[in-house]
Amino acid sequence: MWTGPCGRDTPLSFIASIDCAALPSRTLDIDLPKSGTLLFFYFDGQLDDGDALVLAEDRGSWAGARVLYVPEGADVPDRETPRELQPYPLVPLTARVEMTAGEPWHPRIREAFAPGAALGQRYDHPICTQEFLDALWEFDDTVGHQVGGYAHPVQNTVEIEIAEAVLEGRVSWEDPRLSDEAGGWVLLAQFDSEDAAGMMWGDCGALYWLIRPQDLADRRFDRAMFTWQCS
Repeated sequence: MWTGPCGRDTPLSFIASIDCAALPSRTLDIDLPKSGTLLFFYFDGQLDDGDALVLAEDRGSWAGARVLYVPEGADVPDRETPRELQPYPLVPLTARVEMTAGEPWHPRIREAFAPGAALGQRYDHPICTQEFLDALWEFDDTVGHQVGGYAHPVQNTVEIEIAEAVLEGRVSWEDPRLSDEAGGWVLLAQFDSEDAAGMMWGDCGALYWLIRPQDLADRRFDRAMFTWQCS
């Protein structure tokens, strides 16, 4: 629940679950639990026809996207979908291990190839040439559903969006504090629009949950941050 657009407790839609035991944990780049289930919830606009949005820059809306971790063996009662919401159909998914590539202006990549270069912009290095960017797009041209790895943004670098939100827009892109903050977040999971489930996030968009590595190690999934993008 969150205090939604009507000023009352508003239910969130159940988006996805991840069976941590089914993941190849030794090949992931994030420290997920070896067992248990991650549950993702989001205020998807069913109750107000999309008028209220969950936005990283709107601190008051943050409760509209949540991650819950249920340890293996936990006594958790089954709950029916709130009557106000239409549940999404169950779509079982399987996972495969794939390499991901970050964009040249991702904070960690920029720091490796051009320390001090302007955040979020091209810099003087071959990986910023159009030829390399075209090859990068051909390597991974689909957002898709994903756990860990580099996020596949629909628009801008999601880590920068989260950093701006955490710092409440008080620092410029030239301020090293923004770069440091952006570099301190990793992708927990992203969920693309999904025809099979009738999920459409804006105009063919995607949902992103990010987390700090220490919060992940401490299993503080309540500290995960959310953003979404669409084309």
